[in-house]
Amino acid sequence: AGTSPSRAMSSVPNLRLSVWDSADDPLDFSAVAGAVFYPLRRRATKPKRALSPEFIEVRAAAEKRAGGAAEGTTRKRAPSPEFVEVRAASDKRAGGAAEEAKRKRAPSPEVVEVRGAADKRAGGAAGGTKRKRAPSPEVVELPAAADKWASGAEEGEDARAAKKGNSNSHLDKKTVKVMTYNVWFREDLELSRRMQAIGNLIRHHNPDLIGFQEVTPEIYLLFEKSDWWKSYKCSLSHKEATEKAYYCMQMSKLPVESFNCKPFSNSYMGRELCTADVIVGGLIKLVWATSHLESPCPGPPNWDQMFSKERVAQANESLRILGAFRNVIFCGDMNWDDKGDGPFPLPDGWIDAWDELKPGENGWTYDTKANIMLSGNRKLQKRLDRFVCKLSDFKVDSIEMIGKEAIPGITYIKEKKVRQEIRNLELPVFPSDHFGLVLTIS
Repeated sequence: AGTSPSRAMSSVPNLRLSVWDSADDPLDFSAVAGAVFYPLRRRATKPKRALSPEFIEVRAAAEKRAGGAAEGTTRKRAPSPEFVEVRAASDKRAGGAAEEAKRKRAPSPEVVEVRGAADKRAGGAAGGTKRKRAPSPEVVELPAAADKWASGAEEGEDARAAKKGNSNSHLDKKTVKVMTYNVWFREDLELSRRMQAIGNLIRHHNPDLIGFQEVTPEIYLLFEKSDWWKSYKCSLSHKEATEKAYYCMQMSKLPVESFNCKPFSNSYMGRELCTADVIVGGLIKLVWATSHLESPCPGPPNWDQMFSKERVAQANESLRILGAFRNVIFCGDMNWDDKGDGPFPLPDGWIDAWDELKPGENGWTYDTKANIMLSGNRKLQKRLDRFVCKLSDFKVDSIEMIGKEAIPGITYIKEKKVRQEIRNLELPVFPSDHFGLVLTIS
């Protein structure tokens, strides 16, 4: 959105907005919306693999030989010749089956562990078993190997699924939900409650991709502590995010090949084009970009610092770079004023998602009338935030505006100068001075 002079340069460490007379300041901002907490959905667990025939054969032979399945048991497969030979050698070393029946030895710890694992998987360990003879080392080795194979296969599948994390669930992804939100870098106005409200919106809409603008180190730290944060990969490291003044940031649940940022050479405010190469459904590459184009900064003495020329050049440069790809979404705070900047410079093959899906609706994402937190400012209603797309393998399905409700239970005091008198206005707090947008494609 438009900014005050103190807001214009990203190198300035103090990012607080000056509170001016509303007659002089058309762009004095603030905002927040409270959404209901929606828990994340749990994934369905995978069924366990069936036991292998080899394992069943070994276990059946071991039980039969141990003498525990003599009566009332189901018929088992005949042991292999190799197993019979091993068992005969074992009996011979043990001194004969007749003597051993009288002097039953306790099974070795290895056999107890192996048989316990086998019984548990077979569902037949209820009630305990009689002490059995210890089989020979060769017989112990066979069931142990079988158990290791069976349990290893099951654990391997679970471990692989855990390591893959979210990427597995997106292999058959057919829709993608993208959010863009200018979160307002003003830190002196209920920052923690505003960022919590934005977190509620993230939980509610559950976007796959999020493009933030006007993130500060303090906002980053608040987001980083949130429970929703763990579901996403962030475009910035902790070190990068805490060293910049304010910036754009991308978050993705989908697999990302790379994140990149290209500074605009003509920017007075440190603005840049941030891109991510996202893989959808395991196959399709989607280039997703966000930016915060040069802000208008009307202020004394002439109130004419609109930076329209720079903004138009940045939009053209972004679309030229992104136009080389087959599937592209470009979203963010474009600071676009159709009256002052002209129509957004869309090349052939590109669409404005709002115009496409909601023709005739104003789409004002900065609205001093609808966002009551901004009351007392001069009236300003602009469609500053946008989604523009070039999609060969997708289509746009829906778009909605979010963050349009005040946060329950909190207000702030705003001073307003009317003629020579200072009045205090008690106003609600919204998540941001901007409303956010959520686009769904398939």
